[in-house]
Amino acid sequence: MKIKEIADKLKISARTIRFYEEKGLIDPSKQENNQYRDFNEKDIWRLQTIISLREAGMTVGDIKKALKEIEGQDIEELQYYLELQRSVMFSKWLEIKQIIETTDYMIHIVKNQKPLPLDDIYELAEGSKRLREQRVWRDKWNFDRLASIHDQRVLNDSLEYKNYEEALDLTVKWLSPTPGEKGLDIGTGTGNLAGKLIEQGANMAGVDQSKEMLKQCQKKLPDMETKLGNFLAIPYLDGKFDFVVSSFAFHHLTEEQKILGIEEMRRVLKPHGRICITDLMLANEQKPDDPDNGQNYTPLGDLLNLFEKIGYITKHQRINELLHIVYAVPIR
Repeated sequence: MKIKEIADKLKISARTIRFYEEKGLIDPSKQENNQYRDFNEKDIWRLQTIISLREAGMTVGDIKKALKEIEGQDIEELQYYLELQRSVMFSKWLEIKQIIETTDYMIHIVKNQKPLPLDDIYELAEGSKRLREQRVWRDKWNFDRLASIHDQRVLNDSLEYKNYEEALDLTVKWLSPTPGEKGLDIGTGTGNLAGKLIEQGANMAGVDQSKEMLKQCQKKLPDMETKLGNFLAIPYLDGKFDFVVSSFAFHHLTEEQKILGIEEMRRVLKPHGRICITDLMLANEQKPDDPDNGQNYTPLGDLLNLFEKIGYITKHQRINELLHIVYAVPIR
């Protein structure tokens, strides 16, 4: 099949096909006498796959990697590339929502104030830019490397995971899910907390930024839905869950990101949805010596005040010197 025929068949331009060839995504045979391209069934299949992945927003570089996994029958790696792309798209979608909201507010200001308040508009634009920058997720912890030994680590009763089982059991008790309720576990890791909630009848989904953690989770809980993602761009549409829970993960966020994380939890919750955070926190206002080491413990009072400002009532319990549980329910 010649290039014009394949272009017409797939409803793309011949120029696009040549571009994919230049980038090494396809390699059609060429006739010896005139060097015309001759596309076989395999070439057509590759082009259809490339078009589908491009439609999903995948870059040319990632498509090249994905094609290798498809041909090598490595379904797990292909799934990872697709889930990574979904995570990126959700982040972009949230950025667009934020820009639209900022623009709408600018229009409101312009309509209701004379003369044109340029300083206010500039401040809004700068604020929107800062939010986009804060939403950028950086993996400082390499949890992929720790995934295979994670469950052993939590049983060693180190300072980070001291009273681990006690805290998870109390979290489940406080949430008390009714059978069939939909719950989301953010930073689910190997699914230890989600598994306990499933035992109580909850229909759980899990999000984690580590593909290896999710692999371990799927081995233990094969029927549980898991997605690659993080606190700052939860890969679900609005209003999907009855409750959101997170354990031993929230402290990895910066103070600004924690505010965004709470907003994201609220976004994916149903109107009366509840939040439970089990994590390492400070019982007073003292900050850790080095908040850049990934152990950015939140002062308990700051988190309680944040929930109060957005219309939640809370209860909390201190498990040990650092470990706390905070349970938050909207007032109305």
